[in-house]
Amino acid sequence: MVLLTNEEFLSQLTLLAQSARKDSSFTVTIKRYDGHDRPKPREGKAPLPKPAEYSCLIRARSRSKKLSTVVKRDEVAKFMESYSKVLKSSMDGLKKVKKVKNKAKAAQG
Repeated sequence: MVLLTNEEFLSQLTLLAQSARKDSSFTVTIKRYDGHDRPKPREGKAPLPKPAEYSCLIRARSRSKKLSTVVKRDEVAKFMESYSKVLKSSMDGLKKVKKVKNKAKAAQG
C-alpha cells in the first residue's frame, strides 16, 4: 500500500475512479488513526502512548491498486471538500432505483 500526500491521493483517486468506471468498482474507507503502525503490546509490557491528536486514515482500493493517505485534524475540512468533488464527478453513471409506493404492491412483485 502506498502512503501518498493528500493532493497526490486525490489525483490518483480520480484516475482510479475513471479506470473503475469502465470495468470494475472501487472502495474507499475512512477510519481514525492514532499514528501507531504496530499492534498493541501483550500483557505485562508497557502500553503504547496516547496520541496528542488523532488523524484520519483514508484508503482506496480497486482490483489491484491500493492508495492511502493520512489527513491531519486541521486539514480534514479542506480535504473532505476536495474529496466530495472527486466523488461527485465520478458518480455520474449511477442507475436510478424505482420506488414502490406502498407495501401491498411491493409484496406482489
